[in-house]
Amino acid sequence: MKVDAYAAVFLRRPVDAPALPQDELDALQQAHLGYLAGLIEKGLVLVNGPLEGPADENLRGLSIYRTSIEEARRLASEDPSVKAGRLAVEVFTWLMPAGSLGGRPAATFDLE
Repeated sequence: MKVDAYAAVFLRRPVDAPALPQDELDALQQAHLGYLAGLIEKGLVLVNGPLEGPADENLRGLSIYRTSIEEARRLASEDPSVKAGRLAVEVFTWLMPAGSLGGRPAATFDLE
């Protein structure tokens, strides 16, 4: 079976996330959204968005990157909210049947 590999990036609120005034949080959120939109425009990210209702309330969002996990980790670490310590990243390889999400996965290979 052929599978496509993508990088799944989960954004998590760290326990020790710094408290910031609301105006700084608002500006940081705008920078975060702009950064992610730029990754989509460049074709590096397929989709992203917030998560609602997870059992773990610190789990905040998910992005699917069209890159290796190493590149996804590097790109995600440049997110303004990650750099500010408000979010942390967890990166995994996500495998699915080849062609499920269209073209341009990070890799395609045979599962044995």
